[in-house]
Amino acid sequence: MAKSAAFGALHVVIAFSIGYALTGSFAIAGAITLIEPLANTVAHYFFDGWWTRREARLALARNAATEVLAAGKSPIATPA
Repeated sequence: MAKSAAFGALHVVIAFSIGYALTGSFAIAGAITLIEPLANTVAHYFFDGWWTRREARLALARNAATEVLAAGKSPIATPA
């Protein structure tokens, strides 16, 4: 936990420093420092949902391929 807290503090310092270096404004740098983690939190929520759905689709595809191979069928469709 201490390592995560230290990294979080480092992230805040870096975000503020870059914001200040780019804008020259403490107010804007502070806003960037606060808004950026909030935006990342929201983005992570949607990304995590997408990732979970992706993993489920891949698992279904793997299971279907395993069933086809176990049945002794060719995974490549052949014309009739």
